[in-house]
Amino acid sequence: MKQGSSLPIHDWGKHEKVIVFDGVCNFCNAFVNFVLERDSRGLFKFGTLQSQPAQDILTHLHLSTQDYETFLLLEHGKVFTKSTAALKILRCLPGAWPWLYGFIIIPRPLRDMVYSFIARHRYQWMGKSDSCRVPTPNERTRFI
Repeated sequence: MKQGSSLPIHDWGKHEKVIVFDGVCNFCNAFVNFVLERDSRGLFKFGTLQSQPAQDILTHLHLSTQDYETFLLLEHGKVFTKSTAALKILRCLPGAWPWLYGFIIIPRPLRDMVYSFIARHRYQWMGKSDSCRVPTPNERTRFI
């Protein structure tokens, strides 16, 4: 999949930035919590890969709809995956986090190799929930 590929018209396209993550992955949920705590401007919305809209996107991109190897960043109707998505998210957070975007100069295959290693071991390291993350009442407006 080419980074920055355009998506067809989609319900989630009305949002400027959407992070689509594995809702049962504790590592992924920790990353969502990390972003929520720092995204004081409310730039990001969140959706789970298990949802039907995300399943439609995965099918369109010819990505697995069951064994998730990446999360997605939907930004202005374009889709980004793996290390590119992570770096683009960090670039939007306040503080020193945008400095990490400098790693974008590392060739994507090398960055994605590190990303894939972490993705393969995430359940082993941090476990898996029986069901998708349920947002708190304060977070509900951020989840689609």
